[in-house]
Amino acid sequence: MDIISALIQGLLLGGLYALFAAGLSFLFGVMRLVNLAHGAIAVLAAYLVLVLVRAGLPPFPALAVAVVVTAALGYALQRTILQRTLTESPLPSLLVTFGLAIVIENVLLVTQSANQQRITLGALDTASIPLFGDIRIGVFPLMVLVFAVVALGALSLVMRKTQFGRLVRAVSDDPDTVALSGANPKHVYGIAAAIAFGLVAVAGFANGVQAGFNPASGGLLLIFAFEAVIIGGLGSLWGTLLGAMLLGVVQTLAARWDSTLFQLAGHLVFLVFLIFLPNGLIRRKARL
Repeated sequence: MDIISALIQGLLLGGLYALFAAGLSFLFGVMRLVNLAHGAIAVLAAYLVLVLVRAGLPPFPALAVAVVVTAALGYALQRTILQRTLTESPLPSLLVTFGLAIVIENVLLVTQSANQQRITLGALDTASIPLFGDIRIGVFPLMVLVFAVVALGALSLVMRKTQFGRLVRAVSDDPDTVALSGANPKHVYGIAAAIAFGLVAVAGFANGVQAGFNPASGGLLLIFAFEAVIIGGLGSLWGTLLGAMLLGVVQTLAARWDSTLFQLAGHLVFLVFLIFLPNGLIRRKARL
């Protein structure tokens, strides 16, 4: 029964990791950009929600505002800074986003504090659904998992079945040729960044409810997101979901035996995939 409970909790945790990893995978799939500020952006969004809640706004309306603001920030950053780093070498984007992460973390340290914070949802924090025996499933973690699956499914559907999705894939393959047809690849990249940043804002909120956060939390969140993307397969949205689920299950099963193995187990699985299955669960070459 304990193993079943650990499996369920691992799947729920995987939903949270999938939200974090979705934006990272999407940005890489569209413009081959690895955003090292991904975790810092999630923490920034969580702090924005916290500030709005303290100002009197209910949590979910505050989340809606944070998603819009973070998405707008993503569009602005892409058009003004990140676009300039899109070269044949990945080094410029890595350096710029790493610097951006440091700036965000230090701004939060100065304007907020180093103390651990948490977003509360009242009764929803502890609400649970009985399954069988002594096993219960948290309502909010289940909501996060469902949202992650729906968001990834909707994004995958948009990319494959809509005119906008075809345009994004065309820009991803050959932006110069697309520009000759009258489309603006930079604007398409900006919209992609807005989508990715909006998703990570939701992930930051969910993590703020379930685990709490501080200005330095972004680094660990980035590592988990990156591991989920690599395990699932770079550029594959559904692979990202599978990788996140596997990562969450491994961590919770390991923690059942020894709580100190929680993070280590996930890192070891990540290393195993790097060595024996570097292309991930779904073998794709940076395609959506």
